[in-house]
Amino acid sequence: MNIRTTAQTIKRMQQRRHRTAVALSAAAALVVLIPDVSAARPHLTAVASAKPGNSNFVLSLQQDQNTDVGGNDQQDGADDGDGAGGVGGGAAAKPDRRDDNNAKTGTESASQPTSRNDAPELNSRIHHAVARGLTYIASQQNEDGSFGQHSRYGKNVGITSLCALAFMSDGHIPGRGKYGAVVEKALNFVLSNATETGLIAADTSHGPMYGHGFATLFLGEIYGMSAVEDDSRLREALVKAVRLIVKSQNEEGGWRYNPVPDDADVSVTICQVMALRSARNAGIKVPKDTIDHAVEYVKTCQNPDGGFRYRTVTGASAWPRSAAGVATLYYAGIYEGDFISNGLTYLKENAFPDQRRRQVHYYYGNYYTTQAMFLAGGDYWKDWWPACVDDILAHQDAQSGGWLDHHAGGPYATAMAMIVLQMPKRYLPIFQR
Repeated sequence: MNIRTTAQTIKRMQQRRHRTAVALSAAAALVVLIPDVSAARPHLTAVASAKPGNSNFVLSLQQDQNTDVGGNDQQDGADDGDGAGGVGGGAAAKPDRRDDNNAKTGTESASQPTSRNDAPELNSRIHHAVARGLTYIASQQNEDGSFGQHSRYGKNVGITSLCALAFMSDGHIPGRGKYGAVVEKALNFVLSNATETGLIAADTSHGPMYGHGFATLFLGEIYGMSAVEDDSRLREALVKAVRLIVKSQNEEGGWRYNPVPDDADVSVTICQVMALRSARNAGIKVPKDTIDHAVEYVKTCQNPDGGFRYRTVTGASAWPRSAAGVATLYYAGIYEGDFISNGLTYLKENAFPDQRRRQVHYYYGNYYTTQAMFLAGGDYWKDWWPACVDDILAHQDAQSGGWLDHHAGGPYATAMAMIVLQMPKRYLPIFQR
């Protein structure tokens, strides 16, 4: 190795250490003050110096406002809107992101799945239902790593990603846990459908940006958990996927079914914002302007009743997309203000099982409402969780152990139910505070 090569290597190592320090410092500001949070959720810790609205996402994005999307290891180199929809390398050494996650939460690594099963919200009923649900999903995996045989959504990268996230929510990752091999096969399927343009989509995709958003979220989570030994292929696909999301944002600030900046709706937009949040948590650069623009778009979709319409044009509120709207703001770093409080009030009055006028987009709605309430904490979470659990468990099939959605199939519905029921475990970095 010559002197020039050695100097370049040392420089890259210094850059990586600096970025790791920045990420850990920003992570300390992630926890947001919520009234009475310690009483309602004793497993979370409030930090008195945290400023509402300033998550590590927003803080770290400010450093990258004028940068392109890229990695941190190589500096030189058709329903009504709430359904499943259609559903560069880096070989150099990198920091262990599992250690970063432990520093953020004060908990053990994701490779120890049993230690978070005693969260106060969990009980034997939930554990039993989850065990049966995961067994069902595993039985539905195809040889190529995808899940299910649905005529419309079979071999779908979005549903495959959600199924993988369901296992990761219980601590299973490649090489670790009972279902580690299942997650690894799913990862290989998703990566095999990552294109040079950055779009992640299989042949059966309908409205590919739904699936692309869920797939990018999956890649961001598994990359952030350091779950793959040689992850240069993973990192390259993630960087390109993020770049495509950024370039596909339309002038309003949102996203729609296809990877072109022509149109937007709240339902597709939450998929992209959540994916960007996950990627940024894992150290991938995301322009601050992209997030700011998305926030403005979502705000323009809020109705006077606090709920959210599907698009900026006139439309009624509905609980599934309203939950998506509130969750979008949270993941963009907006934790208080009228948009949040009005949105939460709407959900409290319309999203609970005994309040719904109809059960359209049931799993999608529970998936995002649970996230919104989880992030809100306090009485919102305290009231929502038991009602949500009882309702979801009542929908579990007694024979198969799975859940069914007649539109998108059993693997989709079961994955959504599994992610919801395991959210208090906080294995996924996206759900850590």
